[in-house]
Amino acid sequence: MTPRIAVTLGDPAGVGPEIVAQLCHDLSTRELAELVVVGQADLLAAGARACGLAPPVVEVVETGEPAEIAPGQPSPASGRLAGAFVERALELVQAGEAAAMATAPISKEALQAAGYPDTGHTTLLARKTGTERPVMMLAGDKLKVVLVTIHKALREVPGLITRKAVLHTALVTDQAFREQFGVAVPRLAVCGLNPHAGEHGIFGDEEEKIIAPAVAELQAAGVDATGPLPPDTVFWRAVKGEFDAVVCMYHDQGLIPLKLLHFDDGVNVSLGLPIIRTSVDHGTAYDLAGTGQANPASMIAAVRMAARMAGGG
Repeated sequence: MTPRIAVTLGDPAGVGPEIVAQLCHDLSTRELAELVVVGQADLLAAGARACGLAPPVVEVVETGEPAEIAPGQPSPASGRLAGAFVERALELVQAGEAAAMATAPISKEALQAAGYPDTGHTTLLARKTGTERPVMMLAGDKLKVVLVTIHKALREVPGLITRKAVLHTALVTDQAFREQFGVAVPRLAVCGLNPHAGEHGIFGDEEEKIIAPAVAELQAAGVDATGPLPPDTVFWRAVKGEFDAVVCMYHDQGLIPLKLLHFDDGVNVSLGLPIIRTSVDHGTAYDLAGTGQANPASMIAAVRMAARMAGGG
């Protein structure tokens, strides 16, 4: 059965309506997933017009109060709508009316200007579902990375790398790959924090004191984890097919190689939530809003991955 995917319009002042409109016209994706757009039909039609397309023939779940939205001009009103779209899509998935949700980009600033306490999709969904610590995965066909720490200043990262944090990230990833990606025994590479993975304490001792014991505990629990591995070679090994995912210690450690390979078609996946949620791996691109120039590749990839996950791989 073709999975039903709830697709949000994102911040309507950004490129969300345009990339969703293009998604809805992508026939190959619509063969893989039944789309239901969560937003407002007028906004979707405006996004289609900006791209020179006819309004898509697709089910739209109308949500949020009507508001004057200008492309490229975020506001509390656009933030309120962005939040409302996410909340309604979550309700559809929780009610079993959709198998997964795929989200167009939102603005943290606009969301908070609208009164939301959240810093983005993941924290909003975690709050709404009572999830203490979801795991962010950035994914493409060639490389998949998960992050132990996310949006933190580099000077704060070493203090946040704990055995518990590494264990949690790897265990959530292992479970998701087994249940949602159909990988019987996921192969996880665990990065070191320091150059050359510390080189036996010469460049730092986080590997010997924290990361290596966490890897040993993972192995004892039946997880196929290897590490800590030098960050300067581990991604090459993963791309060559040695690992299914790389557990990274901080944001840019994982996102630089991921975006080098998957700048246009990378997907942001929230692991550890009680629902399936994927998203584009880019921002609202206010500078492109209304021009019809936004690339829908990441939105298309997000829906395809949501459909794959909904089918268990």
